Amino acid sequence: MVDVGGKPPLRRRAVAQGALVASPATLDRLLAGDLPKGEALAVARVAGISAAKRTGELIPLCHPLPVDHVAVDFQRVAHDRLRVTASADITARTGVEMEALTAVAVACLTLYDMTKSVDKQLRIENISLVEKTKTEA
Repeated sequence: MVDVGGKPPLRRRAVAQGALVASPATLDRLLAGDLPKGEALAVARVAGISAAKRTGELIPLCHPLPVDHVAVDFQRVAHDRLRVTASADITARTGVEMEALTAVAVACLTLYDMTKSVDKQLRIENISLVEKTKTEA
């Protein structure tokens, strides 16, 4: 792991996004909570938040961080596309971007798992960091 002991604690925030691409009918069912495995958005939100909290266990050499806040949100941005956004906040000596990225990835994977029985053409696309800030604590 990289030694961050000499860095001052700062208030840090990261935002990541990704997309689930599915048929319009699949997204209609997902948003209505009408899938065989149940209410996918709530499950994916909890999965993403839980994953962000465990990022240090999942990614080798990633610092385990006590995040202050994680949020996972969903927005239909096209007839066949659901945007998944995660934000993570912390006061620490190192950034929180891996936690935001992990939250998006796991939330997308959870949505994929919960919709795969009704749509064989699912895709997860464009997981990326879209914002990273730091300010004095």
